[in-house]
Amino acid sequence: MAIDCMRSIPSMIPKTHQIMASIDDHNNKKPLVFDASFLNHQSNIPQQFIWPDDEKPSTNIYLEDLPVPILDLQGFLFGDPEATLEASRLIGEVCLRHGFFLVVNHGVSDKLVKNAHKMMDEFFEQPLAQKQKAQRKLGEHCGYASSFTGRFSCNLPWKETLSFQFEESSSSKTVQEYFNNTLGHNFDHLGTVYQEYCEAMSQLSLGIMELLGLSLGVGRQHFKEFFNGHESVMRLNYYPPCQRPDLTLGTGPHCDPTSLTILHQDQVGGLQVFVDDQWRPISPNFNAFVVNIGDTFTALSNGRYKSCLHRAVTNIEKPRKSLAFFLCPSKDRVVKPPKELVNDENQRVYPDFTWAMLLEFTQKHYRSDMNTLKAFSEYVKLNRVDQEM
Repeated sequence: MAIDCMRSIPSMIPKTHQIMASIDDHNNKKPLVFDASFLNHQSNIPQQFIWPDDEKPSTNIYLEDLPVPILDLQGFLFGDPEATLEASRLIGEVCLRHGFFLVVNHGVSDKLVKNAHKMMDEFFEQPLAQKQKAQRKLGEHCGYASSFTGRFSCNLPWKETLSFQFEESSSSKTVQEYFNNTLGHNFDHLGTVYQEYCEAMSQLSLGIMELLGLSLGVGRQHFKEFFNGHESVMRLNYYPPCQRPDLTLGTGPHCDPTSLTILHQDQVGGLQVFVDDQWRPISPNFNAFVVNIGDTFTALSNGRYKSCLHRAVTNIEKPRKSLAFFLCPSKDRVVKPPKELVNDENQRVYPDFTWAMLLEFTQKHYRSDMNTLKAFSEYVKLNRVDQEM
């Protein structure tokens, strides 16, 4: 897998991750603008979007879909003890292997999901200048990004995103306020829909945390309580058509640095998961949510549960859209495994850290990939040694 070309220079990161563009390059060159209305018709792809040969998507259109485990939440949501134990058993098996599964009968309104997709169309079809009112600033994790042209200098993703924060404990409507303050009153209806959607995702993700706690033998309340007052992130993803899908990626190979991702994709395929040393497509299922474990929960489980390696490919015909809710603890909550998961045979794998530390690492020092948690752990240990000297 290729090392990312970043535009920021860290104070202390392992040398293997220091292939980056210089600060002078960032200051002297005007960043490339990813304008989907123009680029999706071009067969001459800018070099910044062309991925290395060993990471280009396969041209084999007959890749076998991954048979994804399906978790039926109906019994759990209705308080059935036997169904709850069976769901926790299944989720434990999946997370030991690749940390990726689907959930059905999840209790989220179909109408709400459809409205959330409809609002995505309304936002991403706006002129670029309108979307740039929410422009994501360098070093920040929320806002509009046309690819990541201002942040990285190569291996750019073929996509647009809009990210915003959701705070569970806030008495105010943080998502509604974001749309109103950032884009104006004409987008109030988007804020209303995404506020409701985030609240539904919060409830669903905390329910999944109960099952994860049961599966790890620490009780159903442990992780649910850990995420009380969570400061999570919602992201709208738009992947325009690309005339050279053999050269580009919608999203590069990575594990999510967050705790848990709940994704809803439209009917256009593109999501792939790396399992058994090969990339496997995930067929769209509008009635299900795609769920995967992230790096922060891998640390919470003391390395038992695997963070899922995945990517998104492009296509030549249709735009693809997805809704991603990233469950994150409050920024000052210390991430460490419960004592039940640490003993003489299972020593600590990762150092204590806060979500704020990992978030800053991924925004300012390191582009998320399949080795983020390992690189971050080394970074934390090196900095702590430096501070003690």
